[in-house]
Amino acid sequence: MHTVCILATAEFLRFSLEEGNDLSTPRPEFEFPGLEPGDRWCLCVTRWKDAFDAGCAPAVVLEATHISALEWVALEELQAHAAAK
Repeated sequence: MHTVCILATAEFLRFSLEEGNDLSTPRPEFEFPGLEPGDRWCLCVTRWKDAFDAGCAPAVVLEATHISALEWVALEELQAHAAAK
């Protein structure tokens, strides 16, 4: 359910690592370069919601976020974190 397109932040990447999901370390065996602040990435909606609840949700690229994310989070929550165009 990687439905939320985000702009990674250092705060979010640290949060994700502390939650057991290291998105910063490259994993060449999976062709994953590792994320840096400013990178776009499609994130599991539940991980975004966890970050939102913890106060460190990254910015959302609304036009690249799937509508099914609304099954888990309110549109207003996503809009409040919309990335600047």
